This record gives sequence, structure tokens and C-alpha cells, in this order.
Amino acid sequence: MKKIFSIIVISSLIISCKTESKQNASSSILGTWALVSGTIIEKGDTTFTDYTKDKNAIKIINDTHFSFLNHDLNKGKDSTASFGAGGGKYTLVGDKYTEFLEYCNAREWENNKFEFTVTVKNDTLIQTGVEKIDSIGVNRLNIEKYVKVKM
Repeated sequence: MKKIFSIIVISSLIISCKTESKQNASSSILGTWALVSGTIIEKGDTTFTDYTKDKNAIKIINDTHFSFLNHDLNKGKDSTASFGAGGGKYTLVGDKYTEFLEYCNAREWENNKFEFTVTVKNDTLIQTGVEKIDSIGVNRLNIEKYVKVKM
């Protein structure tokens, strides 16, 4: 009887440790993230955007969905006027983060899947992956760096 009890206790501990590590991996991306910089590499050209200057962007990730919002900092009153938003469901398996974009102000981007690799270190999230939409000729590497928003 002691052996059976010991096996049950040890098995329970192993299972709870595996469950906890899975939860920790996915919970590390949960929250609100401020986009610090973005790098797009397309057809050999590299475009770097510093999101700490003339633009502001955030990504919000909960247990099942993500959303992103961005706009210019001049309240849309000059040539820098811009606004973008989108969101949908996502999956995270290890460091493989896949977005299923269901809503987007650029409607031709909707109903597409984008696969990324994510790394989280301290308060920084880096998301790297290819954005490809054949119907509009998009095929580019996108590297985004985020910092967790403190509440």
C-alpha cells in the first residue's frame, strides 16, 4: 500500500510540474506590450521603424486572443497620420507563436495565418517571422521588439 501511495504522489508531482512549465511558457507572453522597434526585410531592402518617436503601438495578448493598435503621435493632423488595428486568435507551442488574423483595418490581411518565433527575456518580447499573403504580393521577414507595459 505504501508503494502505491508513493507512486501516486510522485506521479502527481511530475504531472503538476509539466503542467506548470507549460502554463509558465504561455503565461510569459500574456499582457500588454509596447512596440519599441520593427524591422521589415523585403526583396533585399531593410526598413527599420523606431516606435518610440513619431508612432505608438501596443499588442495585447490574453489566454486566447491577441490584438494590436498603432497610431501617429500628432493626432492625425499632418502627413504622419496613421492608424492600424487588428486581432484574432493565436496558438503558442513552445516558442512557436501563430496568429490567425480575423480582424484588421487593412481588410486584405484578414483571414491569414502568420507564424512567428517568440522569445521573452525579462520584460522584452521579440517576435520574428515571415508575413506572406500571395494575393497582395506580401512576402517579408518581420522582426518586432516589445517591452512589457507596467501597470
